[in-house]
Amino acid sequence: MIRVEDLAIVLPGFALEDINLQVDPGEAFALLGPTGAGKTLLLEAIIGVVPVTRGRIFIDGCNLTGLPPERRRIGILYQDHALFPHLDVAENIAYGQRYCTSVLPDLGPLIERLGLQRLLKRRIHSLSGGEKQRVALARSLAVAPSVLLLDEPLTALDPNFREDIRGLLKTLHQDTGITLLMVTHDFAEAHFMAQRTAVMNRGRIEQVGPVDAIFDRPETPFVADFVGMKNFFPAVIEGHDAIIGNMRLRCTSQDGDFHAVAIRPENIRVRKGPFDGGTENYLEGKLKRILNRGFYADVRVDVDGIPFRAIDTRRHLNRTALAEGDTVHLAIAPEDIHLMRGLRQQRQRLIG
Repeated sequence: MIRVEDLAIVLPGFALEDINLQVDPGEAFALLGPTGAGKTLLLEAIIGVVPVTRGRIFIDGCNLTGLPPERRRIGILYQDHALFPHLDVAENIAYGQRYCTSVLPDLGPLIERLGLQRLLKRRIHSLSGGEKQRVALARSLAVAPSVLLLDEPLTALDPNFREDIRGLLKTLHQDTGITLLMVTHDFAEAHFMAQRTAVMNRGRIEQVGPVDAIFDRPETPFVADFVGMKNFFPAVIEGHDAIIGNMRLRCTSQDGDFHAVAIRPENIRVRKGPFDGGTENYLEGKLKRILNRGFYADVRVDVDGIPFRAIDTRRHLNRTALAEGDTVHLAIAPEDIHLMRGLRQQRQRLIG
C-alpha cells in the first residue's frame, strides 16, 4: 500500500501542493495529467530521489519519508529504461540486488517469465526497444518490491512493442498482486491498466476516483477537457433544461449547484437533413470545418454563434456528402449532457 499525506515539494517555478493519495494493496492506480502536471515529480518523491518540503510517505504502513532510495525496496520502470550500456542483460537485471541485505528471490523464474533467457549475454545496444523495457522491468522486480512504479514506460515504444509490454504489465499485475502506481498522459492506457486514477494539473490533484467514474463524471473543467469532453459551455440550469445562449437543451435531472455543461464530441450526431422526432435535442447550424483525423473526422459546427465539435466516421461523412458551409442538423441525447458544478470557482483556481 502507498499512502501520501499532505505532501508538498516547492521548487523554483513549480510546486506540488496538498497531495493526499492512497493506493490500496494490490491495486493498479494511474496518475493522469498533461506534461508538466507534476506526475513524475510525485513518483520521484515516493522513490526517494527528490526531497519533500513537507508531508509524509508510507509504504505498507512504514514511514519512508527520510529513507534513501536503496532502503525503500520500490521498483521503478522509466520511459528511457535507464539500463547500463557497459553491462550485459544478466548484469543489468541483477544490479539492484547488490544493495539489498535481505533474502532475495531466485531470478530464474522472473527471467523465464519475461522471455529473457536467450538475451542474458547480450549488450544493451543490441536490443530492440521492447527487449530493453523487458530487461528494465526484470531489474525493477529483481529486488522483490512490494510496490512497482511506472513512469510512462510505453511512451517511446513503437505501437507493436507498446501493446506487448502493456499486456505483459497487465498480466504481471493480475498474477502477482503487486501494488502498481503508473504515470501516464494517455487516458486509454490508464483505462486499460488501472482500477482508479488521480488527474493532476499544475501540481495539484483535481479529481480521484474509479477510471470509469472520472471518464463519465468529471468534476472540473480541466478534467472534462482532459478526458475528451471538448464541448464545454457555461449554462443556466432550470429543472431538466440547460440554457446555453439562446438554446434550451433537455438533460437528465441532477441535484447540485451547476453552472456549465460538457458534451463528448462522439455523442453528437451530425446529418444534412432533419432528424425524425424523438427524445433527443435537435439543433441546426452551419458546418464550419471538417478536420481529417485518420480513421475519423473532427466536425466543427456553429449553432447561433456557439461552436460545437462532433466526431464522425469518414465513411459516414463521405456517404452523406457533407461539406464545409452546409447547413447541418445535430442530435444530442439528454443523458449525454453532463452537468458541471462550481464553474466560477474552478475557473478562478485554474487561472490563478
